[in-house]
Amino acid sequence: MGDKDKIQSAEKIENISSQSECLLTFLFSPHSTIVTAMNAIATASALTLPICCRASKLDTKRGLKGRFGVFAVFGEEEKKNAWGALFDVQDPRSKVPQYKGKFLDIYQALEVARYDIQYLDWRARQDVLTIMLLHEKVVEVLNPLAREYKSIGTLKKELAELQEELAEAHKQVHISEARVTTALDKLAYMEELVSDRLLQDRSTAEVAQISSYPSTSVKSLDVEKRGQPQKSLNVSGPVQSYHPHLKNFWYPVAFSTDLKHDTMIPIECFEEPWVIFRGKDGKPGCVQNTCAHRACPLHLGSVNEGRIQCPYHGWEYTTDGKCEKMPSTRLLNVKIKSVLCFEKEGMIWIWPGNEPPTATLPSLLPPPGFVVHAEIVMELPIEHGLLLDNLLDLAHAPFTHTSTFAKGWSVPSLVKFLTPSSGLQGYWDPYPIDMEFRPPCMVLSTIGISKPGKLEGQNTRECSTHLHQLHVCLPSSKQKTRLLYRMSLDFAPVLKHIPFMKYIWRHFAEQVLNEDLRLVVGQQDRMNKGANVWNSPVSYDKLGVRYRLWRDALERGDKQLPFSS
Repeated sequence: MGDKDKIQSAEKIENISSQSECLLTFLFSPHSTIVTAMNAIATASALTLPICCRASKLDTKRGLKGRFGVFAVFGEEEKKNAWGALFDVQDPRSKVPQYKGKFLDIYQALEVARYDIQYLDWRARQDVLTIMLLHEKVVEVLNPLAREYKSIGTLKKELAELQEELAEAHKQVHISEARVTTALDKLAYMEELVSDRLLQDRSTAEVAQISSYPSTSVKSLDVEKRGQPQKSLNVSGPVQSYHPHLKNFWYPVAFSTDLKHDTMIPIECFEEPWVIFRGKDGKPGCVQNTCAHRACPLHLGSVNEGRIQCPYHGWEYTTDGKCEKMPSTRLLNVKIKSVLCFEKEGMIWIWPGNEPPTATLPSLLPPPGFVVHAEIVMELPIEHGLLLDNLLDLAHAPFTHTSTFAKGWSVPSLVKFLTPSSGLQGYWDPYPIDMEFRPPCMVLSTIGISKPGKLEGQNTRECSTHLHQLHVCLPSSKQKTRLLYRMSLDFAPVLKHIPFMKYIWRHFAEQVLNEDLRLVVGQQDRMNKGANVWNSPVSYDKLGVRYRLWRDALERGDKQLPFSS
């Protein structure tokens, strides 16, 4: 072979190598469809759906079936691959309920939608597996040892064939992604129908109760039934006293940093006055904020040696309510009311109910990697249920918070809250915000931060920085809520060490809340005059509706509360 032929051969090999590098770059680019497909799998797997996996070994040999459509699990038994567990998923089609030709009720249709998600999860895994196998083929073709035995023409032909198969595989991934998106939308719609059915069942029960009265005619009942909205919640005033069942939970009432050894924190909980202070051992206690002698507020006094002293005549009480000191008179056996009080993870908790308390306190810590930057307490002039309704709604942000965090937000054509059918948590679309209602009165949310004022188009997993929020809405009285707010970040730790930063955080939190308060106070005023604040729920009200259904079931005394599993 002459020098000229050698130069041409070297140039051909260099061109093929260059094409292969481009091919590999396309395969594993952050914006490639393989990444998109993996996101689709993660989205489907994140749902609380049963995904069936085989327990058998990964012994199926690699191979392509026809031009496309790899259904085998790559990696031989003697060469087990770390990716095997991801793709070793059983085809769920054999387990799909056979409802063909039958009329489905809401729950059967929801079951079919779930199996649809499982199938699409399995299908998407196979599509990604195809690309992985084709990548292995590319590596084999470009193997330096293989080049010694293959001509330039053979290498070029094999790479061209692989490029065609990859293009077809990427096309299939796009199709699978679109199918997953459609199936998730279907599932969200079916869940909404289930919520509607719960509302309708309750309305039917109310009508049946009315019909039990002999003076009610069938004709008037029919008119009333037709006149009811298809979707309605009866949350109208005036605001009633809190139901006793709502007291049987652990409630966070203060942050540990606010309770020093010589200080007291007066609170109101379920229309009763309480005061929190630390005993001799440093542990917190919560007693009735009323002296047993002349009903003087104890929080106007002081804390002496772990006892709270009344400012009127100096009577002193321990954290369990026992009076241990009565100056200027004989000591009597006197005790004031107290409730169980514990400290956990930087918060003070009480159990105000009459039923035995649960053994463990909930955890409200931010996710791993977050640092707490602000803890703020506010007393708000609204009923705690109305505040929870507001916090569980994000669709109002572009209209209400135009001077604070939502300044510059565009108004989406459709806002959805996607959530499992049995849960009180989910995520907002199109905003990168995950949200959860945690009974009895907590809202947790994680906000993905991309660009200020431009939150649409990403989910929280795609954002590199996040803000985590905890809102505790303690029911103080019929028209008053004690709000505990904790804000955490997974970035900018230096902010924690800037002097006076806590005052800046508080100022911003007050600005945001004031934008809400002027509206919610107006709601409360109309509610007290008989208006129904939940007259016409729509799709983005899903989490708020579920909270109201949960609370209604709790107050009725249902043994099994909805959305609790």
